[in-house]
Amino acid sequence: MDAVVTRSEPAQARLSQPGVWDAEADDTLVCRAVRDETHDVKTFVFSSAEPRRFAHEPGQFLTFAFEIGGDTVNRCYTISSAPTVPDTVAITVKRVLGGPVSNWLHDTVRPGSVVRAMGPMGDFSCFRHPAEKYLLLSGGSGVTPMMAMARTFYDLGEARDVAFIHSARTPADIVFRDELELMARRDELFRFSAVCETDTASERWPGVLGRLSRPALKLLVPDLREREVFVCGPAPYMAAVKQMLSELGFDMARHHEESFDFEALGAEDAEAAIVAEAELDGAATVRTYKVAFARTKREIECPEDMTVLAAARKAGVRLPASCSKGLCGTCKSKLVSGTVEMHHGGGIRQREIDAGLALLCCSKPTSDLVVDR
Repeated sequence: MDAVVTRSEPAQARLSQPGVWDAEADDTLVCRAVRDETHDVKTFVFSSAEPRRFAHEPGQFLTFAFEIGGDTVNRCYTISSAPTVPDTVAITVKRVLGGPVSNWLHDTVRPGSVVRAMGPMGDFSCFRHPAEKYLLLSGGSGVTPMMAMARTFYDLGEARDVAFIHSARTPADIVFRDELELMARRDELFRFSAVCETDTASERWPGVLGRLSRPALKLLVPDLREREVFVCGPAPYMAAVKQMLSELGFDMARHHEESFDFEALGAEDAEAAIVAEAELDGAATVRTYKVAFARTKREIECPEDMTVLAAARKAGVRLPASCSKGLCGTCKSKLVSGTVEMHHGGGIRQREIDAGLALLCCSKPTSDLVVDR
């Protein structure tokens, strides 16, 4: 009798080995799908090259190392998928005019593309602030961590009262609109509202028009004082929301915001504070070292009690950075020569440190330096 040959479905094979993905062991991710969300927003779905599952908290992010034009560019992106779908992980990216990474992702990454990433990281998560009622407020690309949180509660069938308010330019710019409206129809405890600045030629917005305001907040969420509030979006949006909540008498101990903008090179305010503190604490006994940037041919001075990034900002040298906390890895740079004292928050691996890489946002010089920037 001939042997019976059973063919294995590739999807089944990927689900049959539920080991947890560990970026320290293998940081390779393979793009499995690219999905259009709006006219300028795409979702990129990744899996591990080997069958693995992802363990993350809704709201956390990954730091990617993209190879673009011969250079390695580090960028952070919040995970937009929920941990309830553990076999893949997704990021949702808006095409930014002139943005080298977002445009490269939109134009280049396809199913089968391979990228490298590390993480997950971050403490901006509803899991860290359990409550019976939540208010999720997002503006623009800040929708991604909120979507991960909303999807998680929805998938788990948790009896949680979730109010989700998203601010967009137009109805055409509401990311995940169809899915959010479906969730709201099917789950009586989930409410979704969008605030649009203007209509489009094809759709007159029936909801709140303009920008989020105190009257709109009171109208859409009359019991907001009873909720745990999460906010993510552009810095001006988050500042405006914070002021509104405070003026409405909200307990700001229950207010949580994503503290840095993944798309920005900035965090200048935080760095300015570091610089000011260093200047106030400066004394004649503080040693100063020279820091040379090999590619740009710039040279600065950096006191031993100031981070290289802070000193560069003070001298007008622009370097990529986001969190300024040693978390995201955006400022990761190769030290051609010299040594630093570095206290990071998880944004760099030991093998990278051994290879001479450092996070400039949390590295203070202990000698003269040459940095490959």
